[in-house]
Amino acid sequence: MIALAQFIIDKNNKIARELRSATEGFPKLLLTATPLQNSLMELYGLISFVDLHIFGDEISFKKQFSRGTKELSQADFIDLKQRIRPVIHRTLRRQVTEYVKYTQRIPITQKFMPTNEEWELYEKVSSYLQRDLLFALPKSQRSLMTLVIRKILASSTFALTDTLQSLIKRLDELLAGKINDNNEKIIYRDIDELEDTIEEWNEEEIIIDELTDEEIINLILSEKRELESYYELARSITKNSKGRALLLALEEGFNKMRELGANEKAVIFTESRRTQRYLKEMLTEQGYNVVLFNGQNSDSDAKRIYEWWIKKHKYDDKITGSKNADMRAALVEYFRDYADIMVATESASEGINLQFCSLIVNYDLPWNPQRIEQRIGRCHRYGQKYDVVVTNFLNQKNAADQRVYDLLSEKFKLFEGLFGSSDEILGSLESGVDFEKRIQEIYQNCRTAEEIDDAFNRLQEELDEQIRIKMQETRISLMENFDDEVREKLRDNFEQTTIQLNKLERFLWNLSKIEGQREAVFDDNSLSFIKDKKKYQLMSQIKKEESTNNVVHYRLSHPLAEKWVKQAKGRVLIPKEVTFRYCDYQGKISVIESLVGTGGWLHLDLLNVESVENEQYLIFSAVDNNGNQIEQDICEKLFLLPAIV
Repeated sequence: MIALAQFIIDKNNKIARELRSATEGFPKLLLTATPLQNSLMELYGLISFVDLHIFGDEISFKKQFSRGTKELSQADFIDLKQRIRPVIHRTLRRQVTEYVKYTQRIPITQKFMPTNEEWELYEKVSSYLQRDLLFALPKSQRSLMTLVIRKILASSTFALTDTLQSLIKRLDELLAGKINDNNEKIIYRDIDELEDTIEEWNEEEIIIDELTDEEIINLILSEKRELESYYELARSITKNSKGRALLLALEEGFNKMRELGANEKAVIFTESRRTQRYLKEMLTEQGYNVVLFNGQNSDSDAKRIYEWWIKKHKYDDKITGSKNADMRAALVEYFRDYADIMVATESASEGINLQFCSLIVNYDLPWNPQRIEQRIGRCHRYGQKYDVVVTNFLNQKNAADQRVYDLLSEKFKLFEGLFGSSDEILGSLESGVDFEKRIQEIYQNCRTAEEIDDAFNRLQEELDEQIRIKMQETRISLMENFDDEVREKLRDNFEQTTIQLNKLERFLWNLSKIEGQREAVFDDNSLSFIKDKKKYQLMSQIKKEESTNNVVHYRLSHPLAEKWVKQAKGRVLIPKEVTFRYCDYQGKISVIESLVGTGGWLHLDLLNVESVENEQYLIFSAVDNNGNQIEQDICEKLFLLPAIV
């Protein structure tokens, strides 16, 4: 089984190719809670990873199904849907609200007013980035690097200072002949998700008029002097208006947590590791216990937390052996048990569960709606007990920032309601990166408030039309196979006893009570037992406050469980009359209700199948007194009921 947040097989994805090659010939299950970017080629990549033969080669697939802006014909749509139906299943949140509880999202907008110096720096650097000819940015990555610097510019002057220094250094190297602007690529790695963005960016290289060597040198020297003046201005700014606003936002957020009865914990997302370090210093000075989480996790505090976690879990099964995975688990556990705040970069927006926290602060707000949804999904997810507060910052002097926030809030509905961004609206985007590009173009090309308004109005009109069309004849429905059987299973699960045990744990618990009744004292209410003065607790029922050495994690692989299972399997069984008491069962099993008052014969066999691998199956044979056969799954459900011999 392979659990993937998001996976696409294409000619540019080296890791994807290697993983597909390594797992070829083995059955695969791909799991994701990440919004699938609604690209047919991405769908092709995912399906091909599971089975290369469903679609054949990429050229044939593109010829039949992926025709650029041309819509799929009805025949092709039906053909595509039928092909993927056996191997892909997609369940939308709105389809399970009857059975799965989701809490609400509550938005808070924290406005702030930059100082005159901060705004002067912003306008100067923004105007600099709008110029056609820049030597500090490689021509082959001009658009992408402009996006990166704009993100850093909106994040903090402290992060921008380092970036300006890097730009000045590049100009010095150009003057010294150490790099060639035609082929040299440099990436400012202050932003964690940059590698993912690079794969999808595909920008065209900017062509500029030919210049003499003397003209180039003079232009580089002039650009360097300009950047040095920005650098000095940035260094002179010692106070950060946005940082001060963060303290107010946290105070309001924690007040809301107390009102809801939730943990007073917050996860703060920033796009810059330099800003992340600044925030930790500032928040620590205010008395908060802060832990950092980023793509490197190499600071001294992270190493100390990792060593503490390894010692703590030396004798249990939490250590995986993968340092990266264990480091992430250690930082999350430290945040859960000790820290007040986690300051995280985009690396924390996938693959971790923070449902013990219900306050999210977007200190830096991405332009990609899918990334925002991933962030919020760390806390606002199945199992969250409290409403989730989402705090966003708004620069009152920046007209473009305000329009971006309006789009994300009003059009994509990311920050409030039961689901935040609806499955349909988020899925209507072909690519979140393409949306980022559109926003980037507005920042690059518009210089007045009127131009900004006009550009965003046009973008919103396009989005309205795009969403309307997609929701009428949408490719999203391609993957919706939510049928009555799934709904029935959800209903059965919802109506089960409030003690949420999976099937295997229920069987283990009941067997342990029978086989261990002379050795231990069992408590059905807490699903624990005492043996030899030690408390044993089923793994799924371990509470945070009980996760200590005083409680033994009881599971199927535990030596005591193995002993009792072996003891039960070795027992000689003789025919007995058993009465199953549905009236004593605390839940509801619809298929059993019709059997109340009937009797019959039931037999259980262990079937061994020896082939490439040895397999074992439990086979029920049952008939009622009228000679009607009782199906296997109904027989299995009978053994969930209390019974007497």
